[in-house]
Amino acid sequence: MPIEIITAKDITVRYNSIDVLSHLNFTVLKGDYIGLVGTNGSGKSTLVRTILGFIKPISGSMRVFGHISSEFRNWDKIGYLPQKMATYNPNFPTSVEEIVALGLLSKKTFPKRITKKDKVLIDRALELLDIIDLKKELFGNLSQGQQQRVLAARAIVHEPELLILDEPTTAFDPEIRESFFSLMQDFNKNKGATIILVTHDIGSIGKYASKLLYLDKRIIFYGSFDEFCKSDKMSQFFGASSQHIICHKHD
Repeated sequence: MPIEIITAKDITVRYNSIDVLSHLNFTVLKGDYIGLVGTNGSGKSTLVRTILGFIKPISGSMRVFGHISSEFRNWDKIGYLPQKMATYNPNFPTSVEEIVALGLLSKKTFPKRITKKDKVLIDRALELLDIIDLKKELFGNLSQGQQQRVLAARAIVHEPELLILDEPTTAFDPEIRESFFSLMQDFNKNKGATIILVTHDIGSIGKYASKLLYLDKRIIFYGSFDEFCKSDKMSQFFGASSQHIICHKHD
């Protein structure tokens, strides 16, 4: 029987009397790789923050691993890459290795020390993102794209069961972007991770993800790319030509 990782029931989120998410109902199953797409202001980042429990809906319930999201505390199950990096002092001398090591701390009790085994995991994550050569570099000296890959390594280093990536490829060039999508597909298939990847790149994500969640404050479409391709409603919404480009079933 499929295992539910995320269950959203009638979720509405409101800011200043305006609904930014309206009556969302969906389920994310173990092993799903979901491309979460939508225009600017469609509520994608708000939905991510609601899943993570940072925002409480005014109505409905959001459950993660069976727990109300705002009460969930088992963070070692989740890897998260936010859209915008938290305020960081570039003059603070933190190495790439130390940044990635932060992703392992949720699994540790006090004293929180990095072991030899941890360093193997850190190196593996850096190799997957093709930045092992930056291991000893200062994080603040890196380009924006390199910093984004370091933060992605931090998100996957502990091999979480659920990986949530909010616009992870905005600072990547096209070649690195495609490589990253492919890496996440491999992480999904071979590590069994459930993935939600927020992206504007609706034209590419269909090559890698198993499901599409198209959001515009409400759910416009949620299902497999096969279902998307066969949907008359989506044909009317996007136009038949764009629909088939998005689904990647006619390459």
